[in-house]
Amino acid sequence: MRGSTRVGDAHVMEADTTTKATTEKEETPQDTQETPVPTTAAFSSSAEIQYTLQGPPPKKFGVADGELGNVLSASGSFLTRAVSGALCEGWNVSLVQGECPRDTYTFGEFGGRYVKETSDVSKFARPQIQLELYEFEGCPFCKKVREAVIWLDLDVLFYPCPQGGPNFREQIKQRGGKSMFPYMVDPNTKIEMYESDDIIDYLYDTYGPGKEKVSSLLLAGALTVLTAGFGLAPRMGAGSRYTPATMPAKPITVYSYEASPFCKLVREKLVELELPHLMKSSGRGSPKRQELFDKRGMFQAPYIEDPNTGIAMFESSAIAKYLEQTYAK
Repeated sequence: MRGSTRVGDAHVMEADTTTKATTEKEETPQDTQETPVPTTAAFSSSAEIQYTLQGPPPKKFGVADGELGNVLSASGSFLTRAVSGALCEGWNVSLVQGECPRDTYTFGEFGGRYVKETSDVSKFARPQIQLELYEFEGCPFCKKVREAVIWLDLDVLFYPCPQGGPNFREQIKQRGGKSMFPYMVDPNTKIEMYESDDIIDYLYDTYGPGKEKVSSLLLAGALTVLTAGFGLAPRMGAGSRYTPATMPAKPITVYSYEASPFCKLVREKLVELELPHLMKSSGRGSPKRQELFDKRGMFQAPYIEDPNTGIAMFESSAIAKYLEQTYAK
């Protein structure tokens, strides 16, 4: 299987930026944090926390005051990458006659019918332990892998690696021998690897319909990278550079999907502050939409739960402000 070794060859271009190849020499951080790095085990201990919902009430398709420019610039990838990062494998939509049951998620109701979305993800093997990805928001190679994660509806523990970040970049250089991204760790199989294409093949073979079924939107080679990069360009590197922050004891949970500009704005803040987070993939057709509906009586992404404070929150602008106020130094 391609990509089955611990460390594969990586494109130099994957090392750092979205716009040009780099062979920059990584500097040893001057001011490393002493807080223990959150792990999957640390996350599991937060499962029974009772969260308090704070912030403004969620509004479907609403844009907070002063945020229209951010939302528009964050929408670039939706235009250049089409539905990649929005749908789950085997997504299907149908109109069901009658009123939608009160305990059932639906995208909407029209003329006495409601929209029912399904996918094939229940047919795929699921990891017993969350996969781990070391990456950063502004990297087109990393974006490809994040899109694959949504296609396969995988819950992944993300360790952000922004430029200048004192923690996880240095870890990967020591662990894999190169400061290049993305880097995937599968605790279930003990496999670790660089190379976005190899990671995608591995994920589809292990937790999907097989690498021969990888979405064509991920298989266009240089065109995939270019369209991913063009989609990221309007944000001018947001989600790529480190902002000094306090490391939380436990990862933050976020319900999110790659194609959403609102989710992107939250992801940028999580990466810039180098905040580990468990992403509950919530593309169209994902059962995570019903899961969140069961929790809160509605589905809207992004939605976060912070086990460090017991706070839950909808609305991207409110979440970004909360993360900044809680963790930025």
